[in-house]
Amino acid sequence: MKKAWYTVYVFTMLNTKRFFRDRLAIFFGVLFPLIFLFVFGGISGGGNNLSFNVAVLNNATSQPATQLVNSVNGSKTFKVAKDVTDMADAQERMSRSQLDAIVIIPKDFGTVQAGRPSGNVTISYSPNNEQAGNAIATLVQNELLPFNAKLVDTDLPYKAIPQASNRSSLQAFDYTFAGLLGFSIIGLGIFGPVNVFPELKKQGILRRLRTTSLKVWQYFVSTMLSQAMIGLVSLSVMFIVAITVFHLHVVGNYVEIALFLILSIFLILGMGLAIGGWAKNERQAAPLSNIVVFPMLFLSGTFFPRFLMPEWLQHLSAFLPLTPVIDGIRLIITEGAHLSDLLPQLGLMAIWMAVIYFIAFKVFRWE
Repeated sequence: MKKAWYTVYVFTMLNTKRFFRDRLAIFFGVLFPLIFLFVFGGISGGGNNLSFNVAVLNNATSQPATQLVNSVNGSKTFKVAKDVTDMADAQERMSRSQLDAIVIIPKDFGTVQAGRPSGNVTISYSPNNEQAGNAIATLVQNELLPFNAKLVDTDLPYKAIPQASNRSSLQAFDYTFAGLLGFSIIGLGIFGPVNVFPELKKQGILRRLRTTSLKVWQYFVSTMLSQAMIGLVSLSVMFIVAITVFHLHVVGNYVEIALFLILSIFLILGMGLAIGGWAKNERQAAPLSNIVVFPMLFLSGTFFPRFLMPEWLQHLSAFLPLTPVIDGIRLIITEGAHLSDLLPQLGLMAIWMAVIYFIAFKVFRWE
C-alpha cells in the first residue's frame, strides 16, 4: 500500500514540475485568467455607481447658471463631454449613443422674475432612451435643490428617510470575481487534461505507462493532486490581484476557501479526465469539451448573476456541476459562510463527483 501511494507521490511531483517548466502552460494556467480578471474587473470593479454621459450647453451668463454647471461637472453621476461646442454637435453624438442626454440651460436662466430668480433646464434625450432621460432629469432636479432651498421653504410634511441596512449587499465585482474563479477552474480542470491526454496518447507515453504497474486510480489521484497544487497557485494570484487592484473584500475564512476550491478543482477535473481519457485525439476531445463547457459558462453564473435569468432557467441551471462551485465560492468570500453552511452545494458536488469519476474510470483509454 505504501508503494502504491509512493507511486502517486512521484507522478504528482512529475506532473507539477512539468507544468511549471512549460511556459505556455504557465501562461494559460496562471496569466490568461488574469487577463479576464482585468477586463471584467475594469468593467464592474467600480461597484454599483451609476453614471450618465451628458453634454451641458450653457446659454446663460447668470451666477446661478455658472453654479449649476460647476455642480454638474463636479458630480460623480455625470460624465460631462467637455469638447461639445454646439447643439448640432451634441445631437450628432447622441444619435451615435455617445451621449445619454443633453442638458440645456436657457439664456434667461437665473433672471429675476416676480422678485426672485427662476429658470427651466431642458433635458434633451433620444426617444429610444426615455428611461435614461427621465433619470437624468431627476438627477439634475436634485442638483437644483440647494438653489431652491435658498428661495423657498422646502420642509415637506411627508418625507422618505434613508436608513442603511446592517447587512451589506454584493457589489458587481463580487459576482464577477466568483465567476472568474469558476472560469479559471474550468480552464485547469477541463481544458488541461483535454489538451494533454490526446497528446500523450499520440506520443505513445500512456501506452508505455500501461506496461508498468501504474494503475488508473493512481494516475487519476496523482493528476488530481498536481492540478490542485497548480490551481491553488493560479487562484492565489487572482486573489492577490483582486484584493490589491480591485479592492475585493474577503469576508470568509481563507482555509475554508482553499478547501472548497480544492474540492471544486477535483469535481471539474473529473470531467476533463473523462473527456481526455476517452478521446483518441484532439478532433474528438475539442468538440466534446466545448459541448460540456459552454452551457456551464453561460448558465452557472460565471459572467453574470443567475437571478437575471428566467425563473425556470434558474431552477434548471442550479443542477449544473459548476453552479454549486460558483455559488459556494461567492457565499464564502462575500458572506462569510462556513463549509457547514454549504451542505446543499457540497451535497450536489458530491453527487456529481461520484457520477463523473465513475464515468471517467469506465471510459479511460491508455491509447
